[in-house]
Amino acid sequence: MDLFEYQARDLFAKHDVPVLAGEVIDTPEAAREATERLGGRAVVKAQVKTGGRGKAGGVKLAADPADAVEKARAILGMDIKGHTVHRVMLAQTADIVDEYYVSFLLDRTNRTFLAMASVEGGVEIEEVAVSNPEALAKVPVDAVEGVTEAKAREIVETAKFPAEIADQVVDVLQRLWTVFVEEDALLVEVNPLVKTGDGRIVALDGKVSLDANAEFRQPDHAALEDKAAANPLEAAAKERGLNYVKLDGGSVGIIGNGAGLVMSTLDVVAYAGEAHGGVKPANFLDIGGGASAEVMANGLEIILGDPEVTSVFVNVFGGITACDAVANGIVQALELLKSKGESVSKPLVVRLDGNNAELGRKILTDAAHPLVEQVDTMDGAAARAAELAAK
Repeated sequence: MDLFEYQARDLFAKHDVPVLAGEVIDTPEAAREATERLGGRAVVKAQVKTGGRGKAGGVKLAADPADAVEKARAILGMDIKGHTVHRVMLAQTADIVDEYYVSFLLDRTNRTFLAMASVEGGVEIEEVAVSNPEALAKVPVDAVEGVTEAKAREIVETAKFPAEIADQVVDVLQRLWTVFVEEDALLVEVNPLVKTGDGRIVALDGKVSLDANAEFRQPDHAALEDKAAANPLEAAAKERGLNYVKLDGGSVGIIGNGAGLVMSTLDVVAYAGEAHGGVKPANFLDIGGGASAEVMANGLEIILGDPEVTSVFVNVFGGITACDAVANGIVQALELLKSKGESVSKPLVVRLDGNNAELGRKILTDAAHPLVEQVDTMDGAAARAAELAAK
């Protein structure tokens, strides 16, 4: 889950990372009093989950409360790279002398954590990495050891931070690492980290991505979700405990057991769809190892509720959960949906393989549901699902 800047700032403040005062508003008129509380001047910043706000005109300096109202009015409702601005943050102004960059992230390639730092902050770090790669320090961080004072000094020295601010940056890095670990983050980034006229080091802009897999031990994170922007199908699936992701432009609903199998199914359907006018998969839905009737019903209800879906491909390889249990789940799911008044009018193509596949196929054959047809192979089932979707 990516956070808005103001949410990242609040997390920083919670863990004593030095930040400037700020307030979030959603109407232009609210900017007046907020700016007065911030000292009479403010930076008005669009709150969207994308970069390039400044270049798009989403960050403006307001000279006084009346100007803040006008600046907020200009920014609210803007479209920045496909993101509509619904809120702005009014931040306290600062006398900026120098701008730096620091971040912690998960390095999946090397199976460790990585610290990145540069004395060339204030611009997109991708630009620094391309134009001046030696200016971007990359220091691996051991998951067990973490960012000790010694590790923080290694980062500072590798990035060549000026000696007069080294101690402050070391302290900030350790506090940011605390944010990273205690909040179960995948990314904690500050750009820019600034030196002010009075010599202080302050996190001026933050970006934080939280690990959704850690939600069970981070109950407070639920309040950080941007529910208004969430896809309604994904929100409904999450409420039912389903591992579902909506995909743009697809018309074949996908249900599978196991993330690897579902990912393979997406590829096979996309390939088969090329012969039928470019038909694509509509979603990722992994029902996991337990394909009970309720789980299958919930999955089908979500997928059939997608108006873009015109056919469904259920692709199951029986393992711990045998194919006969899956087949019974499909039959019972269709009965459950019918009893709830849910109209099942889209064809289902089912491919069962693995443990008890023969028995599973017999169960579906005996049920003789008019919208369910079976195909023995994964490629054949994908082709049939794509063909039905195209029709």
